[in-house]
Amino acid sequence: MRRGAAARLVANAAAVAAVLALLAGCGQRGPLYLPDSQPKKKLAAGPQAPAPAPAPLQH
Repeated sequence: MRRGAAARLVANAAAVAAVLALLAGCGQRGPLYLPDSQPKKKLAAGPQAPAPAPAPLQH
C-alpha cells in the first residue's frame, strides 16, 4: 500500500469515527443545557381546602 493511500485510509477512518461519535451523542432528547449551579427551592403550596364530605346516602 502506498503512503498516500494509507494516509487517505486513516483520514477516512477518522472521519467515520467522528461522524459515529456525533451521531451517538449523549442520548438525551431535546436541546442540551447546563444545569443550574444551585437548584431552585420549590415553593410550598398554600393550605388547601379540605375535600367536601360525600353526600349522605338516601334509601
